Amino acid sequence: MLYFLGMFSFSSLQIPCLHRAVLNPRWLMKNRLPAPSAVTRNSHCVATCCHRKDTWNSNAFFRKLGNERGVFYYNNKIISLRNCSTSEVKLNCWKCKQLLVKSPTFFCSSCQTIQPPQERTSYFKIMDCDDTFTLDTQKLQTRYLQLQRSLHPDNFSQKSVKELEYSESQSALVNKAYQTLLKPLSRGLYMLELKGLHLDEGTDSEADPDFLLELMEINEAVAEAQTPEEARKIGQDTKGKLADLTVQIDAALHKGELHAARALLTKMKYYANIEEKVKEKLSEFM
Repeated sequence: MLYFLGMFSFSSLQIPCLHRAVLNPRWLMKNRLPAPSAVTRNSHCVATCCHRKDTWNSNAFFRKLGNERGVFYYNNKIISLRNCSTSEVKLNCWKCKQLLVKSPTFFCSSCQTIQPPQERTSYFKIMDCDDTFTLDTQKLQTRYLQLQRSLHPDNFSQKSVKELEYSESQSALVNKAYQTLLKPLSRGLYMLELKGLHLDEGTDSEADPDFLLELMEINEAVAEAQTPEEARKIGQDTKGKLADLTVQIDAALHKGELHAARALLTKMKYYANIEEKVKEKLSEFM
């Protein structure tokens, strides 16, 4: 049956119903709730619905209406969840109540007031980048600088406390999105996370013994490097391996081979660690 998943900021949200809500009079009388005469069609869905067992997860914001399935009560409105989807989610400006057309929205197009961050929005959408492993990092950086120029808390020092708080939250979220998508490793891990896969800690036991032996030899070579040239040579070789892995990971993700991508990202994690050790070694020669 239907589920209601997730939490939203409900003070300015409305939800549509493509079918007329079926009310339960006994439930309404028991809970002393007024029954509206109709449900408007021009509202907007805030629910994620899926067909599973007849249970609810409403985070205590909604109460089920008796035995009527797919109907809930909020803010004196009876609403049907049927035919709702996350693609229909719309928000309103917290200040002027005007509809926010774009998602994510940083500023209201009507009153130009900064809006609270939409925490569950994909980092790719926040940074206006293609949802791909080989994204344009130059475009990513340009987008980051544009957003931080407009969202930085220094711009809101003379605004209300709420606007200052929103700017701090938005700025922090944009920074997190940028840092995550900037490097191939964190970007790839995030893409797997979006698909429900995680790279577990302590994956040495799953790695190929020959690969682990190679890593041990490279680490020893870095530690024993006597000149900057020796360290740079190891760094260049490591960058080449990371470049090859980038191509392979992109191909695996493009084909939907998620477990293969996860295995390749595990290798990338180790080589990225070696790259950092090379940088540390080079700093010792300065």
